[in-house]
Amino acid sequence: MDITNISAYEMHEKFLNEEVTAVELVNAHLENMEKLKELNAFITINKEEALERAKILDEKLASGAEMGVLAGIPISLKDNISTKGIRTTCGSKMLENYIPPFNATVVELIEAEDGIILGKTNLDEFAIGSSTESSYFGATKNPVDNNLIAGGSSGGSTVAVKSRQMPLSLGTDTGGSVRQPASYCNVVGIKPTYGAISRFGVVSMANTMDQVGVVGRNVRDTSLLLKTLMKKDTRDGTSYKKSEEVLKNLDVNKNYDFKGIKVGVLKTIGDYKLDEIVARDFEKAVEMVKSLGGQVEEISMDSLKYAPACYHVLSTAEVSSNLARFDGLRYGYRSEKYETTEELFRNSRQEALGKEVKRRILFGTYVLLNENKKEYYEKALKVRRLIADEYSEMLSKYDVLMTPTTPTIPFELGTNSDNTEIQYNSDIFTVGVNLAGICAISVPFDKEEAAPVGIQFIANKFEEDKLIKAGLAFEGGNVDEL
Repeated sequence: MDITNISAYEMHEKFLNEEVTAVELVNAHLENMEKLKELNAFITINKEEALERAKILDEKLASGAEMGVLAGIPISLKDNISTKGIRTTCGSKMLENYIPPFNATVVELIEAEDGIILGKTNLDEFAIGSSTESSYFGATKNPVDNNLIAGGSSGGSTVAVKSRQMPLSLGTDTGGSVRQPASYCNVVGIKPTYGAISRFGVVSMANTMDQVGVVGRNVRDTSLLLKTLMKKDTRDGTSYKKSEEVLKNLDVNKNYDFKGIKVGVLKTIGDYKLDEIVARDFEKAVEMVKSLGGQVEEISMDSLKYAPACYHVLSTAEVSSNLARFDGLRYGYRSEKYETTEELFRNSRQEALGKEVKRRILFGTYVLLNENKKEYYEKALKVRRLIADEYSEMLSKYDVLMTPTTPTIPFELGTNSDNTEIQYNSDIFTVGVNLAGICAISVPFDKEEAAPVGIQFIANKFEEDKLIKAGLAFEGGNVDEL
């Protein structure tokens, strides 16, 4: 039996029952990582440290000690999450050799539950992008079809899970960066409520929208890691105590359906230029939810069409501010070509930052200029409030909302890397969730390997339990399905 083919839950159970050792689990995944390195899912592999940790866990189990809920499970992290002693590059030349002196809170929580950090995954540079093509370390390829993009910016994390190089992975989601690549790679991706998971130690793209997200091959596995990470953190001022109670009593071993569940579906879904395959599968998905007992009703959300523009004004403004720290002086890449401090700043950033990052810094700086701030930035803040209010109104009437995760299937590598309109519009159904600070899940629907399609369910703040139940029901009640 290939132990990389079983679920994360089963890996944990087999480890506890001494049917497989932690060292064997790590080695099996390391072998897959070596075989599939052409997919370029990983930037850094934590081989020696992971094997040493696995040996310690094997000894701990043999001693009869109590084991954590993630014991024996290998886990990868998007490479914008700080790991003490392991380089954290953010997919950029700017941080190519940066080694953090501390762990992010999510790393501490994983290790406290005996999870094994096995590698750091590829991403769009500084999590800015929708295809993982802007990474300084090269594009990640989609295991469904190596000629297709993996999506982004958490493409490395979703590819690692889909290709069985990893059973579980963490990404970050600022406007759909977990859910969109999850849809493109036919895996599950969850973006929790803003503040549900600590962002301490996560390199910020846009502080008011960033959220750590979880990727797995099925909803049950994904919820296991999500529950582990939803904890209050005093080092993150946006972290909420309430998050600890949300999944406390959720039983993922039950078979759920949609009976009694009110589901809101956009009646204007056809106005968003859906690919024919996406439109067809979404229609089938809605019918499936009805057949499972869901009370499906069409809804209108007038503000949704403004979400991408609102998102890009606000997110680029925050990008401009956040990335100002990478100046060649304090840490990171430093140009050798300078005579003045101004030249040091300019040349270091010019040489070390990629095209898409520079584009968004420039746009963000423009909207923050005194003469432009009121016209763009302040208007976008008002639109954000309208979007959040409309989501709140809809979710007071419905348990969950249902949309396609993306309007398109993944396109070929290199074909749209400079087409900002296509790249930005791939997030049209996801960015509103981040603007509103609510939670959402992407679950695979179309199992045709040539055309991955994800279905998104959206719930209100701190209603991740509703997402998990909807996801389990959508998988058909078979919680063990990979």
